[in-house]
Amino acid sequence: MRAETARTEVLLASDMHLPAGPSEYRDALHALLDGPARQAHSLFLLGDVFEYWLGDDVSGRDHADTLHALERCAQAGTRLYFMPGNRDFLLSDHLLARHGVTALPDPVIVALPDGPALLSHGDQWCTQDQRYQRWRRFAHWGPAQAGFRALPRPLRRRIAQRLRARSQFLGRMTADDLLDVQPGAVEHAFATFGIQRIIHGHTHRPDTHAMRGGTRVVLPDWRPGDQRYLHAGSDGLTIRRIG
Repeated sequence: MRAETARTEVLLASDMHLPAGPSEYRDALHALLDGPARQAHSLFLLGDVFEYWLGDDVSGRDHADTLHALERCAQAGTRLYFMPGNRDFLLSDHLLARHGVTALPDPVIVALPDGPALLSHGDQWCTQDQRYQRWRRFAHWGPAQAGFRALPRPLRRRIAQRLRARSQFLGRMTADDLLDVQPGAVEHAFATFGIQRIIHGHTHRPDTHAMRGGTRVVLPDWRPGDQRYLHAGSDGLTIRRIG
């Protein structure tokens, strides 16, 4: 699938990890939506916008103000795109569409102002972490998602909190190279899609890598006092800070 954009400014961001309720991350995202995004043709949100999504009936209420901020930005003329991450893949295409946001598959080729790029959340390329890949396949299995959505709301919250704590523990105990994308998987994507630039998030390791086959750009994750996004213009890519 190709999502074509006009040759004007495009913004890309990922890994905000908005918690339920007020936070500096929520304020920063709203500032982005009410400010720079209004001047851009498109904004691509490449996953893990939310710390976790427990189903539209729960998280849709928790993040109602952010959904309305997205809707206001879309009504102002900006094209908004959302690609699910490993935290918010239960956010439905239907709810996104209601708020003026187009759901994207992972990965997808887009035409940025300075040339094409393959966009992805990035977790599918962390192929050396087999435990995570097994969980990913299960979590994206339709019956598993339906079963989770059918659970009582308080139980879903408790499960999410336990999974988050377990993820943080395993992250501290796992070798760094297991948590990063694997060069072979990325090089395979370059060849498969016939593309020379990949932009992704997930790893929380913002950087630009020259690789065999092309360039890999890792989006910045949001941290206390440091919320940034990628600006794509006709003169190339630049990282910009919100506020």
